[in-house]
Amino acid sequence: MKKKMLFGVTLLASAITLSMSSCDKSKTQEPQTPQTEKATPTDGMKIAYVEVDSIMTNYTFCKDYSLILQKKGQNIQNTLEAKQRQLQAAAANFQQKVQQNAYTQEQAQSIGAGLQKQQNDLQVLNQRLSNEFQVETEKYNKALRDSIQHFLAEYNKDKKYALILSKAGDNILYANESYNITKDVIAGLNKAYKPSAAMKKEDKK
Repeated sequence: MKKKMLFGVTLLASAITLSMSSCDKSKTQEPQTPQTEKATPTDGMKIAYVEVDSIMTNYTFCKDYSLILQKKGQNIQNTLEAKQRQLQAAAANFQQKVQQNAYTQEQAQSIGAGLQKQQNDLQVLNQRLSNEFQVETEKYNKALRDSIQHFLAEYNKDKKYALILSKAGDNILYANESYNITKDVIAGLNKAYKPSAAMKKEDKK
């Protein structure tokens, strides 16, 4: 009866691949070290990169949905813990009554079976709520990727980058800051972001 319920509230910060191909058919070569404030390689393909961590921190959609997921996760955790405490209290009371010979054998078997069923039901509930939370998190990650890729497709119509890389942690060992378009991307994403009615309602809870 003392089996601890396991439910991890973890936001999945997925590594977002932000690569966009273009129709640049010129000879490919490494971009030269920029001599001006903003590098504009003309002899090879244009490359830019976006810092994923900055998007997760400053993109309003990420902040809004992270709060919603945290609230949902905490509600699930609270529900499971409350039911577990109730079950443990009932089990402790049952054991005490058994030791006091307060039940007949048939009564003890019936009550014990009922407590075991409650334990099984709680495990099923734990699994169901965990699965629902996982589905919601995956839905959020897909919406995040889609919004970024959609924005970059429009953004790149004018910029004509051959490749836009995602920089997360140390996955890129060196990148010249002049190729960093993170601020432009965040500004554009936030300008285009319009919270859905469902999200506004959920955020107010």
